[in-house]
Amino acid sequence: MAFPPNPFPGPGQLTPANFETYFAAQRRNIEALTAANRVAIEGAQAVSRRHMEIVQQSMAEMTEALRSMTAVEGIQAKMAKQAELAKAVHERTVGNMKEMRDMIQHANAEATKLLNDRFSEAMEELKAMTQQAAP
Repeated sequence: MAFPPNPFPGPGQLTPANFETYFAAQRRNIEALTAANRVAIEGAQAVSRRHMEIVQQSMAEMTEALRSMTAVEGIQAKMAKQAELAKAVHERTVGNMKEMRDMIQHANAEATKLLNDRFSEAMEELKAMTQQAAP
């Protein structure tokens, strides 16, 4: 069984032509990795900023909720108000968690797409180099 020729240059086999091709491919790999990392970092920063906004909003809402609880008279009315506030907090929390999940998924999908696209290109480049190396 014959194996196809190795398209990757070995020691002492780098010619000016394949040297440029090899290093151009590596440069594109690094550029794709850098772009994917940039997207991931920007996504993490956006999630962090949004998290801070949510914390600030929650603190303001908690202050207002405590204020509104002091205005309610009677134990049953206070219990009803507390249940109403708890339900609203739960709904907002679930919504905020979904929003942050979506932000993270979007950033991850975008970064993964960049890497997958580069991988596909690299496989095409490898195929072309293999065909060029074939006698």
